[in-house]
Amino acid sequence: MTETSLPSVLVTRRLAPGVLERLTPSCDVTLHDDDLPMPRPELLRAVAGKAAVVTTLDDLVDAEFLDAAGPGLRLVANHAVGTHNVDLAACAERGVRVSNTPGVLTEATADMAWALLLAATRRLGEGERWLRSGRPWAWAPNFLLGMELSGTPLGILGMGRIGRAVARRAAAFGMPVGYHNRTRPAEVAEDGPRWLPLDELLERSQVLVVTCPLNAATRHLLDADRLARLPAGAVVVSMTAGVVDEEALAAALDSGALFAAAVDNFEREPEVPAALLAQERAVLAPHLGSSTVRTRQAMGGLAVDNVLAVLAGAAPLTPVQAVRS
Repeated sequence: MTETSLPSVLVTRRLAPGVLERLTPSCDVTLHDDDLPMPRPELLRAVAGKAAVVTTLDDLVDAEFLDAAGPGLRLVANHAVGTHNVDLAACAERGVRVSNTPGVLTEATADMAWALLLAATRRLGEGERWLRSGRPWAWAPNFLLGMELSGTPLGILGMGRIGRAVARRAAAFGMPVGYHNRTRPAEVAEDGPRWLPLDELLERSQVLVVTCPLNAATRHLLDADRLARLPAGAVVVSMTAGVVDEEALAAALDSGALFAAAVDNFEREPEVPAALLAQERAVLAPHLGSSTVRTRQAMGGLAVDNVLAVLAGAAPLTPVQAVRS
């Protein structure tokens, strides 16, 4: 790169309207102008020589990726809160900074968790499929009976920003809230949601919302044995891929142990397990948690701001550090 040339930046996915225009005046941008992820060989070719890259959760940033990028790579700006697609230790070893987009998607994702919870407990997906199929129906005292949320115990696994936003919304339904988190956040008032050991939380939660991040410790944390600790007829809402064992979740629905479940984020996206697709009482969404115009513009804007900051010689606004073992 000469003194007069612009820094080269790769953007691996089409961004929300208006976001890319903030980057193009000061950077030489290579854009994968598609809603689908870049094929791996194309990604490795495109990242070569870049100073920064805006990635998504589908882009695996590992040693191979970093080697393909070369020594000039300064920042991986992940367009997400999670960073399970990024080898943070490998980035740290090479002096590559990593950023994410926390905070800006909290409210939209909490709204989506409640949308899924209401759809699952009131069997809205079943009802809509019934009507669209043209099957005969009539109001009846026992037709598609759902679960009432008012006063129902709610458990939250993961009390970060999104978990706390889910808890705030529970107050409108008069739901007692318990939670489990690796630490007890200072933001949770002493007279607010109650911290419980994981197994006790499961045993007390008629409704469980999963918002904790995916990492080595939480992958398949809710396996068949832990799902069996939930009360009979419980409802599970999963907002994080990989924390709930999807096959075990389908089996719990199939056996009738769970009343319903809802999933917004799948472990092997875009693949959805056939066992879940077969469940009438599974509400399935194509990863829509942060999918509002305002939120996606804010996420893209924050990723771009991180790129501009690092390329100007400053620290990223929302850095992610490798966790030391």
